[in-house]
Amino acid sequence: MKTTLLASVSLVLAIVLISPAAMDSNEPAELKEIKLVAPQTEGGMPLMQALKARQTSRAFSGEALPDKVMSNLLWAAVGINRPDGKRTAPTAMNRQEIDVYVAMEKGLYLYDAKAHSLKPVLKKDLRVATGKQPFVGDAPVNLVFVADYSRMTMMREQDKDFYAATDTGFVSQNVYLYCASEGLATVVRGYLDRDMLAKEMGLRSDQKVILAQTVGYPKK
Repeated sequence: MKTTLLASVSLVLAIVLISPAAMDSNEPAELKEIKLVAPQTEGGMPLMQALKARQTSRAFSGEALPDKVMSNLLWAAVGINRPDGKRTAPTAMNRQEIDVYVAMEKGLYLYDAKAHSLKPVLKKDLRVATGKQPFVGDAPVNLVFVADYSRMTMMREQDKDFYAATDTGFVSQNVYLYCASEGLATVVRGYLDRDMLAKEMGLRSDQKVILAQTVGYPKK
């Protein structure tokens, strides 16, 4: 009787250990918010030197960006630089409609300028989906600039595309100048499948992918 009981218990334990639920417990933890360290807003390369060093590169190392560099990069792109909540990049009528999504190997995040943190969006590596060039899947960071048209109130419909593109350009140039100052490689990209990427990101119909920008250390 004892032998039969022990055999039954062993069988149940074996089934539990190999069941999908048990296997799921070994999966990585869910994507969590990343609290960025305070940005370093003093020092760095003088502006004229950064302008002289600004360039496009399509050769990236796979080395991850340190937390401090990621913090400074995102703040430079579109961070809050005044007590009234205005940003490092201008937007028409201060609508602040350009969101910066960050695609990394561990997942997709949205930069929250007010909290200076990365909010989890999707636990999936979407780097390859951010463009049609081979380097995008290996570079550590791909920024995706998304215009939220719901914030573009008091504008004519025909003007929204123009201002979304213009405002994205300001953000991208901020990224270029920070990368020049920090010795990072970067390239802004329009060669991407916007509809496919928007679907992968789970965007609403009134959110539009404008451009993407790859950032990383130069390939040696």
